[in-house]
Amino acid sequence: MANLSPRRLLPLLSTPHKGGRSAMTCQFRCGNACAHDVANTSGNPYFGDVAEQALSRRGALRAGALGALVAGVGVVGAAPAFADPAEPAAKHGGQGGPGGGISFEPVPPNTDDALRVPRGYRSSVVVRWGDPVLPDAPAFDFDDQSAEAQAKQFGYNCDFVTLFPLGRDRGLLWVNHEYTDEALMFRGYTTGDAATEEQIKIAMAAHGGAVVEVERARTTGQWKLVTKGRRRYNRRVTAQTPMRFTGPAAGSDLLKTAADPRGVKPLGMLNNCAGGTTPWDTVLTAEENFNQYFVNGDKVPAEQAPYIARYAIPSGVSGRRFDRIEERFDLAKHPNEVNRFGWIVEIDPFDPDATPIKRTALGRFAHEAATTSLARDGRLVVYMGDDSRFEYVYKFVSKERYRRGNDRHNRTLLDEGTLYVAKFTGDSPAAEIDGSGKLPTDGEFDGSGEWIPLVTGDKSHVAGMTAVEVLVYTRVAADKVTATKMDRPEDVERNPVTGAVYVALTNNSNRAAAQTDEANPIAQSKHGHVLEIVERRDDAAATTFAWSIPLVCGDPNDASTYFAGYDKSKVSPISCPDNLAFDRDGNLWISTDGSRLGGHDGLFVMPVRGRERGHVRQFLTVPIGAETCGPMVTEDQRSVFVAVQHPGEVDGASPDQPASRWPDGDQPRPAVAVVWHDKGKKIGS
Repeated sequence: MANLSPRRLLPLLSTPHKGGRSAMTCQFRCGNACAHDVANTSGNPYFGDVAEQALSRRGALRAGALGALVAGVGVVGAAPAFADPAEPAAKHGGQGGPGGGISFEPVPPNTDDALRVPRGYRSSVVVRWGDPVLPDAPAFDFDDQSAEAQAKQFGYNCDFVTLFPLGRDRGLLWVNHEYTDEALMFRGYTTGDAATEEQIKIAMAAHGGAVVEVERARTTGQWKLVTKGRRRYNRRVTAQTPMRFTGPAAGSDLLKTAADPRGVKPLGMLNNCAGGTTPWDTVLTAEENFNQYFVNGDKVPAEQAPYIARYAIPSGVSGRRFDRIEERFDLAKHPNEVNRFGWIVEIDPFDPDATPIKRTALGRFAHEAATTSLARDGRLVVYMGDDSRFEYVYKFVSKERYRRGNDRHNRTLLDEGTLYVAKFTGDSPAAEIDGSGKLPTDGEFDGSGEWIPLVTGDKSHVAGMTAVEVLVYTRVAADKVTATKMDRPEDVERNPVTGAVYVALTNNSNRAAAQTDEANPIAQSKHGHVLEIVERRDDAAATTFAWSIPLVCGDPNDASTYFAGYDKSKVSPISCPDNLAFDRDGNLWISTDGSRLGGHDGLFVMPVRGRERGHVRQFLTVPIGAETCGPMVTEDQRSVFVAVQHPGEVDGASPDQPASRWPDGDQPRPAVAVVWHDKGKKIGS
């Protein structure tokens, strides 16, 4: 193994940045995106520009959508994710009581270097960076790492988490490894220019994802890593894992490279953030900030330059310098390589030899989420967000229907269908949306919307663009059809009880007051908001919907905040919603990233119906410098998993001066943790 000797200190962490994150997080996670110009320079109108016209034409669309909204509060026929659309929602979790039975003493805001949970609950680490994944993996040694070892060990910065049951008390845990922070991984790390080749190779191996077998202590909600036996499902996926393209763009000229002249065999995945699962038990993992891994974006052919700019590909040479290891990351030499990232990747957790699939029919952008559901007629629907300032919300609807038990057929559903982008229209006069957060006279930020088709199979719905161009340059296509610019659309989840869809909009400090609209009502939004969509007839395949904002985040004492009308003296402060999840009672769980309220990020729960609608309570907080990812509440509601990402990622921190010592008292290590009630009760009760 290579000895990673100390080098001079990292010089790049004084770069200007915005928000509640440290400069270190901004640099390593997204290439300091907030310090750069907004990539979306399209002339798409904001609601404020068209609100008066919208008020005069909202009639039929709004009436139909609002009919669904009224019916949807207690909908019985909605098709929850993975449910048979012919079966009532109550069979898949029931309606529950008001507030879904949530009752615990909220965790107060704090700055402790610990995972804090409510009284009566316990937590433990399931798996951490460097833990052996493959049976022949060596034990982790911080000061004696190697790329060969890391490719067999748990990767860095865990994000999306999901569990596939293997019987009652055993399961397969899938975890994304979003990005690496080499300044915390290696003593004396400098930059990608001066890093050792072995350090760069280790970072490449620490990206991707992992499948690990876990087991539960029978009398509790605690889960542990299986460390003995065959562990035949365990797997690591990295930046160098062979994959394949499917769908309309596979084999197109835009995906061909010198190493892959047929354009069907991409290599690896990068910056995988959120994700989802399919009804046939596979993972959909989302490539997000892939742009930062490439160099020489200013040296691509002239015809490609506008698309490079739209995806915020950096100019010159900077960043992690993966190009020092593999030439494909140099766009001056391989300009199409960047087009091979930014996709939804499907992975079979039950077959460690299965080739991961990049599904081109789902479009290419900074993917956040890939939440699946079923339409009323059985077609598969996938909801997705594009996590950048002023970007869009998307969904895909398959051409064919899901057939229970027909695995061969179902695995073709993601290759043909229609990709849509959302357009939101407010129902209040433009003058009433002033950026302050003051509610309009109707007492709610709400309105109607439509899903605009971009492409169906190999047919483009966007003038001047082919179907392949729409799928490879999806952001440009969405610009052309005047989709609504949103405040960093992150996770998108569908409520398994009501069928309503929720979108986490994390923040947007770049939105000026003149650019606010009813769906993004806060100027220079620091704390973000959550938006609720109720599709016409509660059908996930519908092309029209009603929407409202149940939660405008921030300090409850701030007049600009809104908690669905709930008494704000009784709620927990919340800032920067990121990942969302639902329990089987239909309660919304919200994890945060980059809180601007002084305390650490955490996990919150909010009932979305009944008397408790809007009652936000903090369930846990994460350690110093960390972000809360995941989360996932198990089907029996006895356990909740969270990914504790980048603990100790604080400006000035280093392995010699760590800001956090979570979870083991020495170097901070990103990890997946589980929380359970110490008396075996349902989570939240």
